[in-house]
Amino acid sequence: MRTTGIAMSRLRRISRRSLWIAASLLLVGAGVLLSQRQSQTGAGGQGGAQKGRRGAGGAIPVSAATVAKGNMDETISGLGTVTSFYTASITSRVAGELTEIHYREGQLVKKGDLLAVIDPRPYQASYVQAEGQLERDQAVLANAKLDLGRYQLAIAQHAIPEQTLATQQATVHQDEGTVKVDQGNLDAAKVNVEYTQIRAPIDGRVGLRAVDPGNIVQANGTAPLMTITQIQPITVIFTIPEDYISDVITQERGGKKMRVDALSRDNQEELSQGTLLTLDNLVDTSTGTVRARAIFQNRDIKLFPNEFVNARLLVKTLQGVNIVPNAAIQRNNEVAFVYVIGADKTVKSRNVKVATTDGNQSAVTGVNPGEQLVTDGFDKLQDGSKVVVRGNKPPAAAGSKEQSE
Repeated sequence: MRTTGIAMSRLRRISRRSLWIAASLLLVGAGVLLSQRQSQTGAGGQGGAQKGRRGAGGAIPVSAATVAKGNMDETISGLGTVTSFYTASITSRVAGELTEIHYREGQLVKKGDLLAVIDPRPYQASYVQAEGQLERDQAVLANAKLDLGRYQLAIAQHAIPEQTLATQQATVHQDEGTVKVDQGNLDAAKVNVEYTQIRAPIDGRVGLRAVDPGNIVQANGTAPLMTITQIQPITVIFTIPEDYISDVITQERGGKKMRVDALSRDNQEELSQGTLLTLDNLVDTSTGTVRARAIFQNRDIKLFPNEFVNARLLVKTLQGVNIVPNAAIQRNNEVAFVYVIGADKTVKSRNVKVATTDGNQSAVTGVNPGEQLVTDGFDKLQDGSKVVVRGNKPPAAAGSKEQSE
């Protein structure tokens, strides 16, 4: 009996514990279910509010710009290379030791400036020899002419045969030839002496020195002693499409100077202004372009030989055209079009034709001055879409003031 009582007591304790655990689980489950319902209710209310706001406004926010009327330059841009008018590779015309240097690397020099000196002593000695030979032969010629004069007097008196006179005349002519040869040798020796002084053949900028003093240089060697490039003025060679050749040639024949701007490679800085010099005499059939050369005074030396620049040629100026931002122009496979904002704040697409583009603006036909065009926010636009321009407050709904009051 005692054992049975103990068992019953244990059963009662287990039942009570099970009841407490079940009650706790029920309370936790009810709390979780309640919180989920509240979150769903809140989300549904927020979504409904957002939906209500979209339904109340219904306008797509966009950016807009107004069509302006004015003048715009029609230009052609192309990659160009800065090219010197003249480049001189200086070599020695006589052989010898390079004894003197009279320039600094990178110096601007004028035509005729002394640049370097080759040891002149051997050539001065040759000059003196040629000079002495000339004086000697001139004396021989003078003596032959005196004898010729005596023979002419003697032949008048029949004192000598005519053969003697003829022989003396031939001797004078021979001595005259010898004097001419000596004069040529003297002139050649004088030229060689002058060649020992190397002078600048053009105005320009001297490059880096290739040979130092003390070295023996050869006459007309393949390696230049220095180079000089003309940089004032300087030219830029660039290409233009063949479609513009007739316009350019027409203005050239009329004597009009066409402006060319040289811009940095990122098109952010204008390096110099110049004028078109000429077009090449043929079209490159592989690219459909023709080369053009423009001249620049380059007073501030911003253009450097063999530098790559962007060249912009002003072909003509369009007068009184409609000017719009490039951001307003949309394109598909066939045409270019814009979205025009009407008075009722709805948009309508309209085809346009682009006449020319300059920077961030284009001249177009198909729109009117004063019209507003969408420049940003095209993702959801279609004909008839309601829009609101960013930065402009939408008009208040009717009766909103009275209700707020």
